[in-house]
Amino acid sequence: MDFTFDIALKTRTIFYKILETLTLDQLNVKPKGFNNTIFWNIKHVVITQQLIIYRFSELPVLVTENEIETYKKGTKSEGKATIEDIELLKYQLFSTLEQTKEDYQKGLFKKYTEYTVSTKSILTSIDEALAFNNFHEGIHFGYILAMKKTL
Repeated sequence: MDFTFDIALKTRTIFYKILETLTLDQLNVKPKGFNNTIFWNIKHVVITQQLIIYRFSELPVLVTENEIETYKKGTKSEGKATIEDIELLKYQLFSTLEQTKEDYQKGLFKKYTEYTVSTKSILTSIDEALAFNNFHEGIHFGYILAMKKTL
């Protein structure tokens, strides 16, 4: 499982660097042909991780319900992210991942409610959810790379 967490950390580090190097305006732009902003894509991966890892394991999530409602699957960019939003997201990228690793090592993920993802795969365990989460974050990294080319 160390490899799975290592991949997640490397992806999150890339997202952090994107948040550090792009301007607030660039993070908030919704390029033609895209439904969301770069900020939304990065925030969405944090929220999705919390849902598929914690909520489906019947454990408390580490983000607010408002964040979930704003950035969960099927939502679109509403409003503009602020500097404070960016700073919170930079913190959440690592705090949520570190807590997940710690909770996994403690054996807290005992239950898992099956969930069918958009690829029609069915997640039935925490290990499957962690693997799928890396795939999901990779998809959004691809979107972000494509969006950056339009800036």
